[in-house]
Amino acid sequence: MHLVFTVTLKSSGRQFSVATGETVLEAAQRAGVALPYSCRAGVCGSCKATLLQGYCEYPRNPPLALSASALAHHAVLLCQAVPSSDLLLEAREVTSVEDIARRQLGMVVTEKWQLAPDVIGLRLLPAHGERRLNRLPGQYVDVLLEDGKRRPFSIANGPQADGMIELHVRHVAGGGFTSWVNDTLKVGDHLRIEGPLGTFVPREDSERPMLFMAGGTGFAPVKAIVEHFIALGTRRPMQVYWGARTAADLYLLPLAEHWAREVPNLQFHAVVSDPDQAEGLRTGLVHEAVLRDQPDLSGHDLYMSGPPAMIDAGHPLFLDAGLPEERLYYDSFDYAPDVLAQIIAARAGIHDSGEVREKE
Repeated sequence: MHLVFTVTLKSSGRQFSVATGETVLEAAQRAGVALPYSCRAGVCGSCKATLLQGYCEYPRNPPLALSASALAHHAVLLCQAVPSSDLLLEAREVTSVEDIARRQLGMVVTEKWQLAPDVIGLRLLPAHGERRLNRLPGQYVDVLLEDGKRRPFSIANGPQADGMIELHVRHVAGGGFTSWVNDTLKVGDHLRIEGPLGTFVPREDSERPMLFMAGGTGFAPVKAIVEHFIALGTRRPMQVYWGARTAADLYLLPLAEHWAREVPNLQFHAVVSDPDQAEGLRTGLVHEAVLRDQPDLSGHDLYMSGPPAMIDAGHPLFLDAGLPEERLYYDSFDYAPDVLAQIIAARAGIHDSGEVREKE
């Protein structure tokens, strides 16, 4: 491995070397430095940082998540940026995940059930002889397919003594893997996974009120993080917003309502975008509901997880409402890297179908 450039993180002063053709994120992970990321494809923007000195290129995928304004203010996407000089970066670090080793292991399907008309619940246990995965609430795993492809899914529960992992898998029309899960996968079958992945994890070094916003099966990692804080007995106020197209899509509504009844400092808000299928629930877009209820976000920490459209819509508006960007933690349920070319084509006006980056 030929190490050619050095990256320096301004806030901590930490440094690491980058090999030829390596992205900043890959080099950081190799060096044990945890920088925020989610999609690893240049689409979601979770890994955005500010380039203070130096130059980088994007030889793999274009930085789709960066607007012209962001580029003008020297924003870079660390999952795609390949240095062409030494770099000085202003970037957030997620030190809580640094000591957690990423590895592969076999899992057995122990439960499969219907959560919603198009969402399957799975529970997996480590196969015989496998050690349970060390992880934090909110992280995700890649399911490794036989053709070498991967499908990422968020883990819907916190760490368990028996290593159990719960997944919420949305059946995507035309999606080969999710169709297989929906139609063919059965209890007793084996899956191979790699993880833990992602930096959408609880931040416990704050006493500020917390807002959680989930869209669709973005509820899965939010559920894991909220249950973590409940188990800790936190006294911080928690507001949980869950948006979906129909009332039936809020597939664990009784659980969220149970939180609101049993946890004095937690309030839950269900929001349905289709008024004809709201069944008496609040209607509208979930990010707009958050802003109507909380017009000043300057004193909050905000966690959001869900489809790219929700993330893209909420992100700038939350900053406009006073939320400091370093207190906005998000997980965009984007696309699997092997269908990224289809996304780029679609954004150029050439529409094609692709398998959504599930984490769903």
